[in-house]
Amino acid sequence: MKRTGQIISALALLLFAQAAQADWTATKRLTWNSGSSWASAIGAYPPGYLYVVYNDDAAGNSNLYLKKSTDNGATWTPSKRLTWMSGDAYMAAMAINGYGYLYLVWYDDTPGNDDLYFKKSTDGGASWSASQRLTWTAGASRRPQIAADSFGHLHVVWNEETAGGWEICYKKSTDGGDSWLASKRITWTGGASAYPRIAADSSGYLHVIWKEELAANAEIFTKKSTDNGDTWTTNKRLTWNAGDSWSPAMAMSSSGDIHVVWDDDTPDNREIYYKKSTDGGDAWTANKKASSTSGASSYAAIAVDSSGHLHVVWMDDTPGNWEIYHCQSTNGGASWSPGRRLTWNSGQSSFAALAVDTLDNLHAVWSDATPGNFEVYYKKYVK
Repeated sequence: MKRTGQIISALALLLFAQAAQADWTATKRLTWNSGSSWASAIGAYPPGYLYVVYNDDAAGNSNLYLKKSTDNGATWTPSKRLTWMSGDAYMAAMAINGYGYLYLVWYDDTPGNDDLYFKKSTDGGASWSASQRLTWTAGASRRPQIAADSFGHLHVVWNEETAGGWEICYKKSTDGGDSWLASKRITWTGGASAYPRIAADSSGYLHVIWKEELAANAEIFTKKSTDNGDTWTTNKRLTWNAGDSWSPAMAMSSSGDIHVVWDDDTPDNREIYYKKSTDGGDAWTANKKASSTSGASSYAAIAVDSSGHLHVVWMDDTPGNWEIYHCQSTNGGASWSPGRRLTWNSGQSSFAALAVDTLDNLHAVWSDATPGNFEVYYKKYVK
């Protein structure tokens, strides 16, 4: 009996230790630069490997940089500069395929106009291809997003300034980014279509969401392609709210469920809302409020782990200062934990990016002005 009691006690201690481990680590500062550093994207692959892309203007203009960790965020390599353009590079998006290849898209005003550029690394960020220009348009091309599907194809969406306003455009590469097919416009709305996001499901179907400016307010729309981007369905409206719906984000589960969040000021306070589709985007659940704070909740990012648990981070001014918050759902979005504050800084903490690794650890980066200029910070949630 004494031996049995010792085993039970040991198991209890082990379970307690595992439960205690499931928490956020202390914040880690990643950059110390004379200019402003803005976190753009974070990716995780393979286990223990993390990649953070940010833009920094210390060189006199805004360029892209990379930091890498091979020990699950404990230590980070020195920053690696990725662009040497005469203009400014902004808002990089990153995709990582099943082989660990890294793909970046961003917009740059070097041509005298905001156009899209692309580059890739096939050796974990050690070396990179030359920057490749993707657009040549009279209007500005901004806010690109990229997805890598299971067939080795790359898909990019962005909002482009056309003669009639802002619209969503798309292009793809079938050879890993070596060459690209012609750009394809996928919206004709008359209003401002912006903040696009793209994801590929396990069947290779593509899903795009964006914010659409209607006559009275802004709402969230979606559309999909079932033939590798050759044709697209008609626009599907996801929100009908009295207020404005902004800055959507999307995550795809391994089962093919589509999870969407956005910020909305209906009825009078800006909060993060959520909805999902379990049938490939044909039908969607009712809106569910994910955040409930007294301040404004904005610019959410979402990730889903292998258990189907959902995680959302966003910037929130409830404390009187913009800080980063987190909430989660363990029941497929039916209910959400209270928002948990992750930062306590004198400066503004803003625009968090989020990634989940193959071990279901959660990794967040954001920009913070506490040092006197914006720098990049990081923390992780160990499950």
